[in-house]
Amino acid sequence: MIRTFVVLLAALALPALAQESHLPKGFVATNATVNGARIHYMLGGKGPVVVLLHGYAQTSQMWKPLMPVLASTHTVIVPDLRGAGGSQRTPGGYDKKNMAQDIHELVRKLGHDKAKVVGHDIGLMVAYAYAAQYPAETEKVILMDAFLPGVGDWQHVWLLRDLWHFHFYGETPLALVKGRERIYFEHFWNDFAADRTKSVSQADRRIYAKAYARDGGMRAGFEYFKNFEQDAKDFAGFAQKKLDMPFLVLAGEKASGTFLIDQTRLVATDVTGVVIKGSGHWLMDEARDQVMPAIATFLNAPGI
Repeated sequence: MIRTFVVLLAALALPALAQESHLPKGFVATNATVNGARIHYMLGGKGPVVVLLHGYAQTSQMWKPLMPVLASTHTVIVPDLRGAGGSQRTPGGYDKKNMAQDIHELVRKLGHDKAKVVGHDIGLMVAYAYAAQYPAETEKVILMDAFLPGVGDWQHVWLLRDLWHFHFYGETPLALVKGRERIYFEHFWNDFAADRTKSVSQADRRIYAKAYARDGGMRAGFEYFKNFEQDAKDFAGFAQKKLDMPFLVLAGEKASGTFLIDQTRLVATDVTGVVIKGSGHWLMDEARDQVMPAIATFLNAPGI
């Protein structure tokens, strides 16, 4: 009976051990409670701090190819956003201003007072809100293919061609996607890519669908969209004062094009924009060979 109990404990530990074994070399994974939420994050490297923020339909998993590259010159902090991956699915707090406060408290809790911030999709909104609230503590910002709610002509952005999913929350949508999470996410991974066969890998699709299907993850993910109205109000206020730290904007040629670059020039004074040739929305998956060198070069260049 004791032997059976030990075997059972070992079996229960296997998923966690397997997850840890897939961490890039030199990284650890752990949790911290900040701003009223438990945030799961990966940490590695040494040097100036860079924070990598994922977007919707993905988790911190998306950054694993980049993490070892940056760890040679930076302390790399890679959280799951509130409500995603291994982080807590709180009842509220999904406006991007508050989510940026999550990340700021995490950086502070880890003993740092300066950071460079990189964000894709929803993560770029959190990255901008971080820089706007803590400009003296933000050294550089990279925004990757989506848009800034409330800035310029934002309601005509490319991603809003599928407006339905920004209002797809509540009891009925949750019932419709329960058990069909991957079917729902395939729409994003396929239709927002330049070529669906060169989009998010099948292995990552399984990881992401499983993560969002667990413990109210779909409800939490829908909250990112539900809060766009509040985000637009917050960002319109932030935009009244232009930021002066260096920004790099990376946008897919087959996705947002120059839209996000133009938006960012409305909110910041030092903006470098790069359109990633042949790529759709999933830049790290579709155009890794272009994107990773651009990120590393920008982060390693001397600041202002």
